[in-house]
Amino acid sequence: MSSTSVSNKPLPPPTNTPVSAACIIDSLDALHWTDHADVLVVGWGAAGASAALEARAAGADVLVIDRFNGGGASALSGGVVYAGGGTAQQQQAGYADSPSAMFDYLRHETQGVVRDETLQRFCDQSVANLSWLQSHGARFGARMPKFKTSYPADGIFLYYSGNEAVPAYRGASDPAPRGHRTVSKGQSGAILYAALHDATRASGARCLTQSSVRRLVMLRTPGQPDRVVGAEVWRLPENHPKTLRHATCHRLANQWRNFWATKAEAWRREAYAIEAELARPVFIQARQSVILASGGYVFNNAMVRQHAPKYARGWKIGTAACDGSGIQLGQSVGGQADRLNNISAWRFITPPYAWPKAIVVNTKGERFCNEQVYGATLGHAMVEEQGGKAWIVLDAKLRRAAIFECLFGGLWAFQSLPALMMMLIGSVKAVSIGALAKKIGADVATLEASVQNYNAAIQEGRADELGKSSDMCEALRTGPFYALNIAINSPVFPLAILSLGGLRVNEMTGQVQDAAGQDIAGLQAAGRTAIGIASHRYVSGLSLADCIFSGRRAGKAAALFGKQS
Repeated sequence: MSSTSVSNKPLPPPTNTPVSAACIIDSLDALHWTDHADVLVVGWGAAGASAALEARAAGADVLVIDRFNGGGASALSGGVVYAGGGTAQQQQAGYADSPSAMFDYLRHETQGVVRDETLQRFCDQSVANLSWLQSHGARFGARMPKFKTSYPADGIFLYYSGNEAVPAYRGASDPAPRGHRTVSKGQSGAILYAALHDATRASGARCLTQSSVRRLVMLRTPGQPDRVVGAEVWRLPENHPKTLRHATCHRLANQWRNFWATKAEAWRREAYAIEAELARPVFIQARQSVILASGGYVFNNAMVRQHAPKYARGWKIGTAACDGSGIQLGQSVGGQADRLNNISAWRFITPPYAWPKAIVVNTKGERFCNEQVYGATLGHAMVEEQGGKAWIVLDAKLRRAAIFECLFGGLWAFQSLPALMMMLIGSVKAVSIGALAKKIGADVATLEASVQNYNAAIQEGRADELGKSSDMCEALRTGPFYALNIAINSPVFPLAILSLGGLRVNEMTGQVQDAAGQDIAGLQAAGRTAIGIASHRYVSGLSLADCIFSGRRAGKAAALFGKQS
């Protein structure tokens, strides 16, 4: 059996794991297996850790493989878990919630991306899943912020993380906050993942890091369905100086990704070059199942250009491990992917809290979206409907209020600094709305009408035409007027993106499905490698919650496969 060859220099695209066609064998004896496990988990983020923990709890021998040292996008996230149905934190904060109310809201957001039964099960299990995380060391709090925010300040751990408080989205039930941020200082993803990392180790799962799966092994037996029975894993040599450098490059790329993007990309390329030079293949058998949980594909430039070219200029969320390799591995054995064109684009405009009280317009000067909505809802409308271009239009009064919030409002640096720079040095200024329209290339009559209609509704006490609540509407009357460029390619205010599509799976077991909708034996997927709760529209915490839900589902089913055999 010939193994995949790798040259001594980076392969295009320069940060992706190269995935080859499946290795087809007619006997387990056809390969030399260097290791064995009941369950082989590919990817050690939140989904992979959850799968490993559940499989171990059921008695399976588990081996977890990660291209780097674990964590993935989960460790770099805000550590927010979307949970509801009556969590202890919701009750402590004085909010009533139920699985049915949670389901009614999420059904509007998810739009049938999973079956209603699956969504209901997600809501029914939400309290238990949060408790499960707490049993493994994560902590959550009940203190609420005063205003809606894209991410709560230190000391605040429960908030409206989606569109729950927006009248057009809330449904029949009173809105309940469901964003549960892990208790920590700073962004909480690292603390949440550390709890899962430590729990995985403590469970007895074995972990193989700085290793990547480049090929699945499929057993073909006459008269029986093909079955995935293992993987070809490319490992870096332990304790080699360049292996240590590989870990350092990954750490530096993640540490500096927000502040020095070009250097972060250079470190990713260097890490890939080390893999291309030194990694060598081994075969590892999976007696029961391989679980693909290696994230989405946003760091695979070729896949972005192929499936979502509108978003190619966006700022990628995650790590170099979000390279689409898990999706490609599933496809290599007949797995079907879906919604690969679905990207979450985060155009958060709150805080500062004064911004959504103004209006957002397209290049013609028309309002096109309720400014109060969750940032990914606004971002999707901007990219999909408006060519990725939009402006915030403020008057002098709202601009002053926003500047004050940025300077003295206790906001995170990533919330206040870009906003402050835009208002102080990156805005377009004019004495009138008409003059402002000319400066930004909008139609004068259209922008003037947008502002006039907005102001008139406020003055007359009428409902906002796009459904914004009255407390978030403030007339634009005090000149001069300002326009802030919030386009996808804004140099000061980048638009964050992540992929939502993935492999189609059996919603009871997480098994990857083929073109006929049949389960592929021995292969499962979880997290952003798979279609899940978060695969239609993203709200903060929903992806992590789905990683826990789908990871636990896959781990339990994988262990059951062994008991059934």
